[in-house]
Amino acid sequence: MVHMIKKICFLTFLLIFTFNCGQNEVIKTHGVAYLKKREKLIKVNISNKNDAISILGQPSTKGMSNDNLWIYIERTRTRGKLLKLGRNYLKKNNVLILDFDKYGILQRKEFYNKKKMNEIKFARNTTENELRKENFIFSFLSSVRQKMMQKRK
Repeated sequence: MVHMIKKICFLTFLLIFTFNCGQNEVIKTHGVAYLKKREKLIKVNISNKNDAISILGQPSTKGMSNDNLWIYIERTRTRGKLLKLGRNYLKKNNVLILDFDKYGILQRKEFYNKKKMNEIKFARNTTENELRKENFIFSFLSSVRQKMMQKRK
């Protein structure tokens, strides 16, 4: 009887401990935290690069050909529930694009969240390469033949 009560107490403690640990959500954030709230503080045709740096910090990346195009990223991942077998899933995926003029004044801003981003569909067709129709063996033997001919001269 006493042994049975100890087992029940132990199982009760174990269940409470397990459910308390499962309630705390593990969140991994990358980039600028609270990007959606901070984005509202920056105004088009009023804010400049210094305002953006003071509010958001340095940009995550800049445009490849245009240093006046700044990109800020906020990405939050968390663990799934027990039904999803604990796999990570994307909770937030926010991107802010700021475009400044040559004087450093904000001309355009675009905010994208997870719902607003478009899924890009790629064509499944493949293009046949006309120059490389020979197989590997033919090209290998051709290169050996070329090297042999060069040594004869």
